[in-house]
Amino acid sequence: MQQLDLLAIVVSEADALATAARAAGPDAPVDTCPEWNVAKLVKHTGTTHRWARAVVASGGPVAPGSIDLDFPVDPSELPGWLVAGAAVFAAEAGVADQEAPCWSWGADQHVRFWPRRMAHETAVHRWDAQAVVGAPEPLDGALAVDGLDELFENLAFHPTLSGIRGSGESLHLHATDREGEWLLRRTDTGVEVSREHGKGDVAARGAASDLLLFLLGRADAGALEVFGNGTVLGEFRDSFRF
Repeated sequence: MQQLDLLAIVVSEADALATAARAAGPDAPVDTCPEWNVAKLVKHTGTTHRWARAVVASGGPVAPGSIDLDFPVDPSELPGWLVAGAAVFAAEAGVADQEAPCWSWGADQHVRFWPRRMAHETAVHRWDAQAVVGAPEPLDGALAVDGLDELFENLAFHPTLSGIRGSGESLHLHATDREGEWLLRRTDTGVEVSREHGKGDVAARGAASDLLLFLLGRADAGALEVFGNGTVLGEFRDSFRF
């Protein structure tokens, strides 16, 4: 996806998250993020935007605690604070050289890592916020395919997912609304992922949004077609949730 498309997604998804947050109220619990309420969800997302902005500006690692977050005193103003931070991140990242070297916690050590990461971060948390107030809108299909790719590309670097281990259990994912197939295999050294059609212990077919939200622990398998060992599918889902 083009970087400017990703930056537009950051802004639009932040707007939608803010709308849902206003409707829910700051104290409403967020079931998909245990122990969080809506205020915490908004603060987390807005803080991440501001941290990413600082990293892009410096080109190197930035301690989150060093950033002036300027939280509003009134929790009801948090949605506006979120929208403002997303807009500033998008504006500044949009004029940066996407190919410039830049620290990231993932595999891609370039500025382009951050628009991509923030698009996925914001879209998933928008879904979390909308789930508080009603039926959430699915993620854009193309974004969800890229979200699966990004998740798998960064497994070895993710602070909680890098420790996933297994003894050969395999999962085949097949997006039905976009081009996208992945074969995952848990080994004693981590998770091996290939972008291919292949036979796994279990296969799950569905819209790309449903596949990603399932793997991230946001939704159950009800929207998916499942073939094979359901226990293995549950184990994969439990290990990927963060």
